[in-house]
Amino acid sequence: MEEKEPKIAVLGGGSWATAIAKICLMNPERSINWYLRRSEQIEEFKRLGHNPSYLSAVQFDTDKISFSSDLNEVVRNSDILIFATPSPFLKSHLQKLTEPLSDKIVVSAIKGIVPDENMIISDYFRSVYGVHDDKMMVISGPCHAEEVSLARLSYLTIGCLDRENGKILASMLACNFVKTAVIDDVDGLEYASVLKNVYAIAAGLCHGLKYGDNFQAVLISNAIQEMLRFINIVSQKHRNINESAYLGDLLVTAYSKFSRNRTFGTMIGKGYSVKTAQLEMEMIAEGYYGTKCIKEINERYKVNMPILDAVYNILYGRIAPAIEVKLLTDYLR
Repeated sequence: MEEKEPKIAVLGGGSWATAIAKICLMNPERSINWYLRRSEQIEEFKRLGHNPSYLSAVQFDTDKISFSSDLNEVVRNSDILIFATPSPFLKSHLQKLTEPLSDKIVVSAIKGIVPDENMIISDYFRSVYGVHDDKMMVISGPCHAEEVSLARLSYLTIGCLDRENGKILASMLACNFVKTAVIDDVDGLEYASVLKNVYAIAAGLCHGLKYGDNFQAVLISNAIQEMLRFINIVSQKHRNINESAYLGDLLVTAYSKFSRNRTFGTMIGKGYSVKTAQLEMEMIAEGYYGTKCIKEINERYKVNMPILDAVYNILYGRIAPAIEVKLLTDYLR
């Protein structure tokens, strides 16, 4: 008898959650559970056949989706839980959770750190919800939700200590426009996902200040070295920083027109205040929160991180971007 495929749940209602749901449903035989916080969003989704707020061009067969605004119901009825909510809201969403997670495969598609806790998402699920190492996974890019919505060729890397569990998820996410790979560097992938957003803000800042492509190349060359220094200290594991999950994800986030972190940085570089930029974007730039979290984590490790420090000084120290970036240029090679 053929083994039944695990039931996937997508938890979150933003662009990335919508893109992941699209990928999961590329298999015409599959149905998914989908947790959306607001019941009115669910009703609108069912009526329109697409997410009313994000990636509205992506049409769904809603007969293949079991929507619910009850987090516990979705967790109870699912085997694989893909969390795709902005990191600042994860903790508050999970306050409603009473169902155990210890028997579930938990997947983080969140490119951030839990604020206040200063913990990467996998550490948070392990320590607070008792998720076993072998059942904790992360999804990394390079992969913009907007390009997934257009069915453009994309690559996903699954981080999981249990390679067989990782392969199960990888096979479920693979389709005609998504290629998948599995590696065991869970913590490294998560820290890289946080840092690439910080460096994308730096790239945006420099773009807003009218620094050219020559300088951007130097900035990102230094950023990948800075990323490697930090990750090798906090997670001592063999890794190739030039693989697409690290360098590729950094490049696309720093350069793409779809990168909200680059857009956020560009606005700050052009003179917007942090508050005004956040309000005008109407989307979360994870790197804003990640900058503060990594800065505080690095107080323990003392890694040399001049790009992180510059972004922090601009966003939180209210140093003028033109002054701070000019000082940064003397550190880079």
